[in-house]
Amino acid sequence: MDDHPPYPSGLRLAGRRVVVVGGGQVAQRRIPGLLAAGADVVVVSPRVTPAIEGQVIAGELTWIERGFAVEDLAEAWYVIAATDDVSVNEQVSKAAEVERVFCVRSDDGTTATAWTPAVGRYDGLTLAVLGRREPRRTAAVRDAIVTALHEGTVAADVRRPSVPGVTLVGGGPGHPELISVAGRKALMEADVVVADRLAPRELLGELPADVELIDVAKLPRGRSAQQEEINRIIVDRAKAGKRVVRFKGGDSFVFGRGFEEVEACRAAGVPVTVVPGLTSPVSVPALAGIPVTHRGVAHDFTVISGHVPPGHPDSLTDWEAVARLHGTLLLMMAVGNAAAIADALLAGGRKPDTPVAVVCDGSMPGERTVLSTLEGLGADLEREAVQPPAIIVVGDVVAVARPEHYG
Repeated sequence: MDDHPPYPSGLRLAGRRVVVVGGGQVAQRRIPGLLAAGADVVVVSPRVTPAIEGQVIAGELTWIERGFAVEDLAEAWYVIAATDDVSVNEQVSKAAEVERVFCVRSDDGTTATAWTPAVGRYDGLTLAVLGRREPRRTAAVRDAIVTALHEGTVAADVRRPSVPGVTLVGGGPGHPELISVAGRKALMEADVVVADRLAPRELLGELPADVELIDVAKLPRGRSAQQEEINRIIVDRAKAGKRVVRFKGGDSFVFGRGFEEVEACRAAGVPVTVVPGLTSPVSVPALAGIPVTHRGVAHDFTVISGHVPPGHPDSLTDWEAVARLHGTLLLMMAVGNAAAIADALLAGGRKPDTPVAVVCDGSMPGERTVLSTLEGLGADLEREAVQPPAIIVVGDVVAVARPEHYG
């Protein structure tokens, strides 16, 4: 092969036949990108991986269940030789040369007529990095560019015309790396960010200087911005032609009052979209190494807000029914009422030695886990001076995760 660099080009494969010879791991990695491009994918192989077989069953591609034959390239626009047999790949390569079809080879790029670039996507852009058969280097360069675009350190400053509206972004449990790619993108494109106390605060420091940041922090027993005022702010800013991000911790629809904001936007005729976030009652225990389900131990979990104590007129939770559940209980906003909730669960029949884990400041530098039981929960929280935010996990999954503590 000569030393000339490859000539980059973007292939438009929608509706066009692409042949993948081989049904192993390499083919499995290449096929999703081809399907995303709309290609008519045909896999030629005696065997395929379960993942590829699932795509066949779903009707996403065609599987010819045999070895390669030259006629398989009839009407093909592109071919990938991805078998573990050099002689078969060579046969595919030679047939493609005769048919004048560009061919990628997984085993020997020096004899191929095309190379697969490291591909990334951002805001309608497709970024492809090609090197001299150095896949780790090209992937690293691709990742660095895409990350820089998302973080705003490399600016695609020819911005699209501003489309006013509101986007609800769930920021995850708190650590800035646990926000979704879509959430980070929306945040960095916003004109106005309306943020809660539990939204990942480090990301706010990365906002461009011209972004209006509105703090609607709701501190326990402290100053509070009423929901009606928040609704007014996001609607008014959007009607003023701004792109507004309503930024919350966790997920907007899990005790985040997010749908109230959706309803306010719809009532005002303001376009509104939702970017889900990692919900704290599941992700925080996971970060602490505690599963919410486990085979043979817990086959269900229940997420409950504990901000209203049992027996209070405003409580919507039937604690007697909850006590009869056999799965994992995940309590949010429950630190202040934890002792009363434990008493209600004990009165409903839960065992006093039921394991309990309280994960404080999940994902943050000060994260810690306090282990207890239902019977001792109130005293342990007081002794450990536990303050919100915390997720309380009640159930045998805690003992599965911490056998050294519960024996």
